[in-house]
Amino acid sequence: MGWQQAVATEKPAADQESQLHATAHPAADSARPSYPAKPFVYPNGARNAVSLTFDDGLASQVQFAVPMLEKYQVKATFYVLPFHVSQQVKAWREAAQAGQEIGNHTNAHTCTGNFHWLRKSNQGLEQVDLDFIRSDIERSQQYIQRTLGVTPKQFAFPCGNTFVGRGRQTQSYVPLVADMFETARTWNDETGNDPRYADFAQLTGLRMDGLSFNELRELLENERETDKWLVLAGHEVGSRGVMTTDLKALEQLIQYLQDPKNGYWLAPVGEVSSYIKQQRADN
Repeated sequence: MGWQQAVATEKPAADQESQLHATAHPAADSARPSYPAKPFVYPNGARNAVSLTFDDGLASQVQFAVPMLEKYQVKATFYVLPFHVSQQVKAWREAAQAGQEIGNHTNAHTCTGNFHWLRKSNQGLEQVDLDFIRSDIERSQQYIQRTLGVTPKQFAFPCGNTFVGRGRQTQSYVPLVADMFETARTWNDETGNDPRYADFAQLTGLRMDGLSFNELRELLENERETDKWLVLAGHEVGSRGVMTTDLKALEQLIQYLQDPKNGYWLAPVGEVSSYIKQQRADN
């Protein structure tokens, strides 16, 4: 067989392969959400959305953060643990009734067993399975419903960890959480959430613990060239520390975000996520 005949014989196979690729790519693309090509538009012409979130349901949050938020008529998202809520039931119930958003943060707060405080109980994520996680989340959900009279629709992964098991037996519990909640947030990430692309079951969370107002403003400015949604995450509230959001810095931040000339939309996670979902559906 001459080379011309060989090429002619092989060409249909190549064409067939190209056709397979051509049909495969649209099928893959069709599984992805479609996003608007034009710039994303937030309410009141804001350039970015910001949500303030706090983890664990600590006493300092209802003692310091909630009054500060109410002073400026701001709503935040609090991912609470039943144990801490049980120490301040009246205060947390009042916060929920006032419109502060209550989220689920599991019952046992199980993280990687590399944390020594979890090793003591011999119960790190490496040692549990999906059934344990589901049961633990449901236990927290039932407690919050019974005690605070609200049903959490938002979730935050303890320590930002999203897995159970180890090695080849490791499994993600993101799909489980995606079935149970409207959104879920990780922690200590390095970027905000692209409103056209972000996975609502794995929203990024940016640390605000330990930062001064100027450092928080710089963090926001680093994302300024985009139209991202920035979910800030803190723990204790009071004097600045590694796991404490500085109360004075928080007040300055709220004032800064509420100033229209700075171009931010400040709202809790549930409100922002609902808005983004609607924008995606409309476009």
